[in-house]
Amino acid sequence: MEKVESGVFVSVDYTGTLENGDVFDTSNGRQPLEVQVGSGSVLPGFEAALMDMSPNETKTFTLSPEEAYGHRDDTRMHGFPKSEIPAGMEPEVGQVLMLSTPQGRQIPARVESIDDEKVTFDLNHPLAGQSLTFEVKVVGISETATQQNCGCGSECAGGGCDCGESGCC
Repeated sequence: MEKVESGVFVSVDYTGTLENGDVFDTSNGRQPLEVQVGSGSVLPGFEAALMDMSPNETKTFTLSPEEAYGHRDDTRMHGFPKSEIPAGMEPEVGQVLMLSTPQGRQIPARVESIDDEKVTFDLNHPLAGQSLTFEVKVVGISETATQQNCGCGSECAGGGCDCGESGCC
């Protein structure tokens, strides 16, 4: 297979950086990220940037907040009475906890503030409002999957999933 096209499985080595140069995710030290193009398993802009790349080709591209995790949304700040926090749990400002939606989906929430009556959680994606720069190298293209699917969804940064990790983002 010569080029990345819709439906194929592409394996990439990648590093994602923020505008200040900090690395937020990388495949260094892990197996390459494998994506089935068109499946929606990674950010659409990330997937689009892979189109027409060839094996061993490298590319650097930047996704705006609109192409990545959107802008920060103050309506995604939610306060919960301290009485609703499970006994024995001692949340700390800055800590990321997993909350369950009524549908049973787990979502990460960062503890924004704590006062005498409530704990306020920020439910924005940790990378919301950020422009994300990726450096990618295509290391393989295949008609079939070459790696075990580890269940990461489209909420992952560039994908950044290693089946041994507890989290993907």
